[in-house]
Amino acid sequence: MKAKTKNISIVLYRPKYAGNIGSVARAAKNMGITGIIVVGAKEFDHEEMEQRSTHLAADVLDQIQYVASIEDALGGFNHIVGTTARLGRARGPFVSPRAAAQKIAGLSQNNKIALLFGPEDTGLANEQLRLCHSVVTIPTSREFTSLNLSQAVMILCYEIFIVSSPMAGVSPKLALSSETEGMYRQIKDLLSEIGFLNPENPEYWMLDVRRFFARCGLLSREVKIIRGICRQIEWYARHKRT
Repeated sequence: MKAKTKNISIVLYRPKYAGNIGSVARAAKNMGITGIIVVGAKEFDHEEMEQRSTHLAADVLDQIQYVASIEDALGGFNHIVGTTARLGRARGPFVSPRAAAQKIAGLSQNNKIALLFGPEDTGLANEQLRLCHSVVTIPTSREFTSLNLSQAVMILCYEIFIVSSPMAGVSPKLALSSETEGMYRQIKDLLSEIGFLNPENPEYWMLDVRRFFARCGLLSREVKIIRGICRQIEWYARHKRT
């Protein structure tokens, strides 16, 4: 099963250089992906972007969406794949580009997929990775671990382009990021209220909850069920105390 690239978009979180956006547009177009979203209010030199993208990807540049916040960028996607070169328990679990591509190919048949990349100098922080359903790390030599933004985009898009999934049938449509984020906020408030979360760092303790549900691949209906359960627990806890 080939990936349905019209359902896949590249999201660049606060990129620093116009030329890199142009290079990303060219790399994406080479692999059949034309949707790009740029997060951040910075003005970019369009001429510099055109020089790096060449005229062949001019249509991709013209279609770029610019949004102010990462929540606005990701809210309409069902599955979000983050990318990072920095490892650590709070940032994973990690998958390879090939493993990610195999899953994306199936999910893209009936879901909107976001490939999220961070700034060139710092990459994605834990705060942005918490919004992701999976995190990709690209193996490199120990002597030189740094990849250019467009190189990272090209590697992941290439893997998506060539992969043929052995999965049978069409994957179900997953819940939107805006739906799951509302669920996570409700779960965090509930667990804080009953004293389960450490109040000094609740997001750290919520990370395992997020990873658990991300592996499940929740549907919209399932998110509503979980939120309904949370509301019932909240009601019971308040009335039990009285």
